[in-house]
Amino acid sequence: MFRLSLGNQHRNCNGIARRHVLRLGTCGLIGGLTLPRLLELQAKAASPNGARAKSCIFLFLEGGPPHQDMWDPKPEAPPEIRGPFQAIRTNVPEVIVSDQLPLCAQMADKYTILRSHSHRDNGHTTGYHYVMTGRRANFADGDNPIPNNDFYPSIGAAVSRTLGQRSALPPYINLPHPMAGGGPGFYGPEHAPFVIEADPTQPDFEVKDLQPSAQLSKDRRDLRKRLLSGIDQLERDRNQGRARVMSTYYEKAYSLITSPEAKKAFNIHAEPDSVRDAYGRTQIGQCALLARRLVEGGCRFVGVDAPGWDVHFNCFPSLKTDLIPYADRAFSALVTDLEQRGLLDETLVVMMGEMGRTPRINAKAGRDHWSMAQTVIFAGGGTKPGQVIGATDKHATAPTGNPVGVNDLLRTISVLMGIDPDKQFLGPLGRPVPIVDGGEVIRDLI
Repeated sequence: MFRLSLGNQHRNCNGIARRHVLRLGTCGLIGGLTLPRLLELQAKAASPNGARAKSCIFLFLEGGPPHQDMWDPKPEAPPEIRGPFQAIRTNVPEVIVSDQLPLCAQMADKYTILRSHSHRDNGHTTGYHYVMTGRRANFADGDNPIPNNDFYPSIGAAVSRTLGQRSALPPYINLPHPMAGGGPGFYGPEHAPFVIEADPTQPDFEVKDLQPSAQLSKDRRDLRKRLLSGIDQLERDRNQGRARVMSTYYEKAYSLITSPEAKKAFNIHAEPDSVRDAYGRTQIGQCALLARRLVEGGCRFVGVDAPGWDVHFNCFPSLKTDLIPYADRAFSALVTDLEQRGLLDETLVVMMGEMGRTPRINAKAGRDHWSMAQTVIFAGGGTKPGQVIGATDKHATAPTGNPVGVNDLLRTISVLMGIDPDKQFLGPLGRPVPIVDGGEVIRDLI
């Protein structure tokens, strides 16, 4: 497997480490998965009637963003609850956010704030699993395999299986590293994410497997392709089953590697400096920009894993300097850019983490895990903008009305993308497993 180290490690309080490495194309992805195997059996399928979103960009603020310091401020609460940040008005009357979100405050008419998301899993790895699959984890928090959903598929894998490809790009991509709960589960590795495990802020960032070797001329590449075709023909003559299928997906792999459209989508350096600056020269900013390029190129589901939000002590300097401003700039630029390009109506943008943070600031000037209240942000893709759905009590402890659960969220995403959330696939034991287990569509969002 080709592995290129590109940066430092990220950790949360569970000790999860992620190396910035590149594992792409024919050199292998997760568990030795090759590009032809990744593309195998991803049959093209027309989106069902009623699909509003052709693609989804899922910005995951790993570690748990503090809702009361961002989207659900409580200016009347005591200091140990409200924290040091102030509430400011947005361009939507009566809607307030933290003063650390000035860019998002200026365009609140373009997204929806859901303040009543709530569940009962306070763990990082288990919460990640729950949010991505809609099923409670069968392992203890702190068990850190990636992906950690070895049975239940993630929402990205469900998009891959039900909708298939709509361009040369894979239908499901993760960046800048694998999402912990984002695996394919029993759907199999053909629906695993295509993982770009590299940092697009780096000056030398590129998807190297899409760049032919300088020592390999076009004539030699064509000769190798003809040789492979001859071998495939011999295999097909002996075996009409798998060899014929694999031949199809080797062709798809070759098409991706040689596709001008794929190379264009991954080439973030083609963006003007003004656009890159608008998103912010940060990891989440440049990942959001690359995600826009990928959905523009035909990718169905892009999952961006943005770590660093596990702020247990002395959290406010890092929230003010490194975390909230970067997310503010990335999200506001992404939504604005999609709208200006005419892509917002067909691109669903979701930003959330696995949990919120405790209402009361702890003795170490931080906030701890708190899954009972959390804010989720939606834009585009058939959602109704410029509103707040739900509310929490005066200390941001819990929803004051009916809470929105994980499966409500996943069901809504599925419906917006034209996927039947009740569609069932047979698991390894032959038992039918629905894409989403229960839940209700968030009607006010659509």
